[in-house]
Amino acid sequence: MKGSLWKTLGLAAVVAMLMGGLVGCEDEGPMEQAGENMDEAAENAGDSVEEMGEDIEDSAEEAQN
Repeated sequence: MKGSLWKTLGLAAVVAMLMGGLVGCEDEGPMEQAGENMDEAAENAGDSVEEMGEDIEDSAEEAQN
């Protein structure tokens, strides 16, 4: 259950960041590149949050055993 919560929170964070990044992509040129960089950073952050959640879940399982 906890792992599912962390994955859901991570996914929600990624979606929110990507939506914010898409707003910056309306213009072409440097603003579009900045938006793409924001999208990539948001995706990386979401991946990190998901990995952290998995690590916490693994630690909790090990502690129970």
